[in-house]
Amino acid sequence: MFTGLVEEMGTVRKTCHDGLDIEAHKVTQKLELGESICVNGACLTVVATGNTGFSVDLAEETQERTNLSSIHVGALVNLERAVVLGHRMGGHIVQGHVDSMGKILSMEPREHSMIIRISASTGHMKYVVEKGFIAVDGISLTVTECDVSSFTVSVIPYTLRNTSLGQRQRNDTVNLEVDILSKYV
Repeated sequence: MFTGLVEEMGTVRKTCHDGLDIEAHKVTQKLELGESICVNGACLTVVATGNTGFSVDLAEETQERTNLSSIHVGALVNLERAVVLGHRMGGHIVQGHVDSMGKILSMEPREHSMIIRISASTGHMKYVVEKGFIAVDGISLTVTECDVSSFTVSVIPYTLRNTSLGQRQRNDTVNLEVDILSKYV
């Protein structure tokens, strides 16, 4: 389980058809083989680790449902280690089980934020509600507006600077995870 509060941006060092090698420094502290780590919103298993990075495998399901299969060397990815029970939990409950991919339709700068509109399938939009939660590439965000095929989020400068969302552009593909509670309701 994760919170959607990105700890660090990592850099993809190597890609292959079934895995990624990622350079990172903060999240590698005490990272062990077999642990879960959230990479761009996808819960993955650490299969190799070192002081300057780690590697993960990509199952076929992960490649089909996420943007990780098309990621390139040098790309920035959002990283978060699993929640440790007994600590403060900010953000939202994020499983790291990406539901689908969306596309950035627009990015409108405001004085103190960026309004980003993202498309999503109608099958997943039924779980997206105004003032509800959504994870975009693993980033915990609040929905500010939604219609039948898209939603908007208001992103503050801190989040733009400290996540890969600040590097995104119109038409980029992002990983989406809807609020697990809305699925059950």
